[in-house]
Amino acid sequence: MDFTTAVKTCFNKYATFSGRAVRSEYWWFVLFLIIANIVASVLDMAIMGNGGMGFQPISTIFALATLLPSLAAGARRLHDTGRTGWWLLIAFIPILGAIILIWFLAQRGEDGTNAYGPAPTTGGAGTSIPRVDRQ
Repeated sequence: MDFTTAVKTCFNKYATFSGRAVRSEYWWFVLFLIIANIVASVLDMAIMGNGGMGFQPISTIFALATLLPSLAAGARRLHDTGRTGWWLLIAFIPILGAIILIWFLAQRGEDGTNAYGPAPTTGGAGTSIPRVDRQ
C-alpha cells in the first residue's frame, strides 16, 4: 500500500475500529500525521507569532480531527497481529508502555483469518492478492 492510498483508507475508515490493517497502511498514516503536525505547527508560529509558545489553533484543530482515525488505525493494526485494540491503553504507562506498543504495532500480521476478520488484501473485487506487508 502506498502513502496516498494509506491516508485515504484511514480517513475513509474514520472511526472504524473493526477489521484489520496491514503494517504499510498504519505506518504511512503515522508518517502523514507527523508531517502534517509539523506543517500545522509552522503555520501556527507564522500566524500567532511568539515562537509557538502560546495558543496553537491549527495544531489543536488538526489533533482533534485526527484523534479518532489514528486510534481506529491503531486498533485495526493491533487486530492484524491478533491483539485487541484495548492494548492501545498500554501507552499510558510511561516509556515502557510506548516501547511495548511500538513493538506490537511493528510486528507482522497473522496470516489467514483471525478473531478480527480475514487477512487484509489488495486488489479489485474478487481478487485475492497476497498481503502487501509480506514482501
